[in-house]
Amino acid sequence: MLDINPDTVCNLVQLARAFHVQETVSIPEEPLNSSDDWAMQVLAGHAGDPTYQEFIMTVRDLEPDQQANLVALMWIGREEYGPEEWDAALRRARSESTPHTAEYLIAKPYLAEYLEQGLDLLGYSCSE
Repeated sequence: MLDINPDTVCNLVQLARAFHVQETVSIPEEPLNSSDDWAMQVLAGHAGDPTYQEFIMTVRDLEPDQQANLVALMWIGREEYGPEEWDAALRRARSESTPHTAEYLIAKPYLAEYLEQGLDLLGYSCSE
């Protein structure tokens, strides 16, 4: 089922939470415009943020299939798919993959909650 170490996901949860809690970070839940690069435009002002950079580099260092697992996990966590639809979510994540997966993920204001919920629904946990 899940083809990414849950500890890696939990680390990304912590990074996302630390990044999004900053007062200077304001990312809308819905796109500001219909262009595909809206997240890149919104995040451009945060390129020098060390937490942002660590998140981006951690995701980029993952294999493409592991990145797809993250996206599918987020979709499960925000209830676009149920846990029983994991294979369908993963197929879609693979087919919609881009070089900007990290930016796509971090642009979601509730990413940490979505990933934690996705892990929980699949039987994993970030709890010690």
